[in-house]
Amino acid sequence: MLFLDVDGPLIPFGGPPPGGYPTFRSPHVRSGAVPGGNPLIARVDPGLGARLLDLPGEPVWATTWLEDANECLAPWLGLPRLPVVDWPVEERGGPEGVHWKTRELVAWADGRPFAWVDDEITDADRRWAAAHSPARALLHQVDPGRGLTEADFTSLEAWLRAG
Repeated sequence: MLFLDVDGPLIPFGGPPPGGYPTFRSPHVRSGAVPGGNPLIARVDPGLGARLLDLPGEPVWATTWLEDANECLAPWLGLPRLPVVDWPVEERGGPEGVHWKTRELVAWADGRPFAWVDDEITDADRRWAAAHSPARALLHQVDPGRGLTEADFTSLEAWLRAG
């Protein structure tokens, strides 16, 4: 299982590279149109979709975008509809220093190995997951200014294939 955050890993806060990304054509997106009218989508490298699908593991949206990730982002990336972690509204805190997503993702994995890609992961999250997940877990922090890079994909693929 591959839990994916959007803001930071897929939408880098630093923006697209100079000159933009290669021209993207999708049957789901009109030429030049931004899916769902969200201007942030244009900052996402559309080539990431194929790279994510090439990774071994089931991709799952683990983002506050919720179903909007399927509506806006998946077509831009050429991804199918993905499962979405539905965050409990009443819980946005966690144990001291642990991200509010961590407990929910360990529970959602339900004993299955998982990798989580996010820009807000800390050592406290890694310790908590190691102590509470019965399966292997990789909590992979991405530089939010750059988003997912070749080095990130290399690390993720090695870990997912080692399982």
